[in-house]
Amino acid sequence: MPNLLEDKEGLLEHIIEVLHKRNLQGPVFPRGLARAKETSSVLFLLSQQSNRKRASGEACLVLNKRSARVRQPGDLCFPGGSIASRVDPLLSMLLKFPFSPLTRWPYWDYWRKKRGREARRLALLLASGLREAVEEMRLNPFGVKFLGPMAPHDLEIFSRVLYPMVTWIRLQARFLTNWEVERIVTIPLRSLLKQEHYACYRIRFKMIQVDGSGKSTEDFPCFRDVHEGVILWGVTYEMVMSFLDLIFGFKAPDLASLPVIHGSLDESYLQGAWIETGTPIPGLRHAPSTRHGSEGQGF
Repeated sequence: MPNLLEDKEGLLEHIIEVLHKRNLQGPVFPRGLARAKETSSVLFLLSQQSNRKRASGEACLVLNKRSARVRQPGDLCFPGGSIASRVDPLLSMLLKFPFSPLTRWPYWDYWRKKRGREARRLALLLASGLREAVEEMRLNPFGVKFLGPMAPHDLEIFSRVLYPMVTWIRLQARFLTNWEVERIVTIPLRSLLKQEHYACYRIRFKMIQVDGSGKSTEDFPCFRDVHEGVILWGVTYEMVMSFLDLIFGFKAPDLASLPVIHGSLDESYLQGAWIETGTPIPGLRHAPSTRHGSEGQGF
């Protein structure tokens, strides 16, 4: 494990091969995906990033922290959103030209020849995710290496299906965020693979829950990053844990065994206004996400 994290090329090859073997097990993208209102593409971003808090340049997860101007402010999410029916099909055609992130992917020829219809859906989802990332954080689409698709995540309560596209940022050190994003957060994979960084997030609800239940508190698993002063949980946490399990065989500790930290939610959280929660990490001000997903841009 440590050797793999220290070998960037070896890590990328491992991710590409594991995702490909997983996708050989059956269809990944259903019929009607392009027309379905619940379809959302998510760009699962990885990079060898460094910032003012970490200068190691090791393999990291790259996330957006949602701004106070959008719903669920303070959440960590990947860039993404719904398919733009007029734009994304055209962008997906451009991805089929030589030297694009898609055609540079080692398994594109296999998908194109053996899984033609799914290949078109894959191109559409990747185009949608790249477009969203350009809008939200000015990601350079020509500096992205596509590693493969992950299995979708069903979010029944919001009637959404998220399709993560795993990518590696090769040629970009800085990002320019739009009004939806407060800042970019990078979390080293090495930190995500340490069980002591996980906790039980106990949320006190000051509003009627989306599912209509009357629970006043509920527990959720989460990852704490003390350096960045953030908490990763909700649907983004679930996608990350699926990735860590698939690529590294890592599983978070059982929820009942984790230390408890506290937070709260009220109506202002769904309206895009900051709320003050508990302070499990000194100096941290945050607004957690529901486990069911996000509305609007980013997941």
